[in-house]
Amino acid sequence: MKFLVDAQLSRRFADWLGEAGYDALHTLDLPLKNRTPDQEVIARAKQDGRIVVSKDADFVQSFLITGEPPLLLIAGNYSGSSEPSIEGQANRG
Repeated sequence: MKFLVDAQLSRRFADWLGEAGYDALHTLDLPLKNRTPDQEVIARAKQDGRIVVSKDADFVQSFLITGEPPLLLIAGNYSGSSEPSIEGQANRG
């Protein structure tokens, strides 16, 4: 699986995914880094076949309205730790 971790989540989370054997990018790895617009994050995820991992409500709204990004994991911090836990996965298609 390939992931693209959004700016609201730490690079450590992307590193953790990489250490677990997944292909993970963080927005800091993109040319505009954490200032990459959501549409460019979506385009890169589609181009590379990546799942967007975010806790940004904008991605949820985009998914519900347009179906983009096609794969989305919603992360939240429910355990009291500083690292996110995965709340759910959305997949259209």
